[in-house]
Amino acid sequence: MGKEVRIKRSGYNPFILLPTLILLLIGLVAIYSASSFLAQREAGMSTFYFKRQMIFSLTGILLMIGAKNFPIDLFNRYSWIIYLLLVFSLIPLVFLLIPGFERAAGGAKRWIHLGGFSFQPSEFLKLTLSFYVAYSMSKKIDMMKSFSKGFLPHIVVISIFLILIHEQPDMGTCIIISAWTIIMLFIGGARIIHIIMLILVSLPALIFLILKEGYRLMRWKAMLNPWEDPYGYGYQIIHSLIAFGSGGLTGVGLGNSIQKMFYLPTPHTDFIMSIIAEEVGFIGCFSVIFLFSILIYEGIVVSLNARDLFRSYLALGLVLFLALEVITNLGVVMGMLPPKGLTLPLISYGGSSLFKTLITIGLLLNISSERKRLKR
Repeated sequence: MGKEVRIKRSGYNPFILLPTLILLLIGLVAIYSASSFLAQREAGMSTFYFKRQMIFSLTGILLMIGAKNFPIDLFNRYSWIIYLLLVFSLIPLVFLLIPGFERAAGGAKRWIHLGGFSFQPSEFLKLTLSFYVAYSMSKKIDMMKSFSKGFLPHIVVISIFLILIHEQPDMGTCIIISAWTIIMLFIGGARIIHIIMLILVSLPALIFLILKEGYRLMRWKAMLNPWEDPYGYGYQIIHSLIAFGSGGLTGVGLGNSIQKMFYLPTPHTDFIMSIIAEEVGFIGCFSVIFLFSILIYEGIVVSLNARDLFRSYLALGLVLFLALEVITNLGVVMGMLPPKGLTLPLISYGGSSLFKTLITIGLLLNISSERKRLKR
């Protein structure tokens, strides 16, 4: 007899769910410790950021459960939903260019402010792009080697979003989405020559954009030698490295960080891993990285065992964004990449990033619950 494909349904994949919940808990503890002095000064209450993150976490878990039980087949059956998501993702990015809608932070306008709430559109764009590229590549599997029919349409669509994100400006997110696009197109079957051509065309543009804005060039210089400007562009990197060095093997003790006392400007967001390194040392850092490794590895396994090509590409796109964000943040806090203003998923303070990541986890759990099994 031939092989028959049947679908095995299961509950929550523990290799995805447990690392997620543990990282979420670690994040809450780290935020409570890292933000206490800053929260006391800014809000008059040391638990201000911790309480907000608790609300974000509970809301995010509900979103995760919703994504876990959402009928993904709707996106595959009705393509107009995906294109509608593209439009809905485009509109807020355009609004960021309109004075009054945006909320600036650190010189960048990445958040839309509505009433008492703010959200970062580029975070949710990553979900939309994951759906779009997964659907498009799964339907164009026989055309992906064609430049005009397979390769170019993806580049055109994603480039529109990259231009808008760059205008915020948010070079870090642009680079992550660009790297993600190249990897996804390569896995989707695009010709190597097309990818090489894209890289060769993009590199001069990237160099021009770095040289055009003096602060970007200074960040690269600070990465190479932060002591050249210890009170300017090298300040964050230096104090992050001091935090890592102070932590040693086991850390200085939970809550005993020195760098969170207004030395690191963003101890609860971009540089929260530095505070973890200082307080719980190499062992604590290794534990966090190990949990992320399990999560990313299992995400790849889910992609390889997905029910169909659309789900396979979707799972891969989602976990690839997660992996790139983790690698980039760790690279920044350890002085191997220039500061980019990117948070550490599940750990750093912030609602938009957390919501997007927990929706990602929910979708991975969703795809994982329907795995292919071969029956002879």
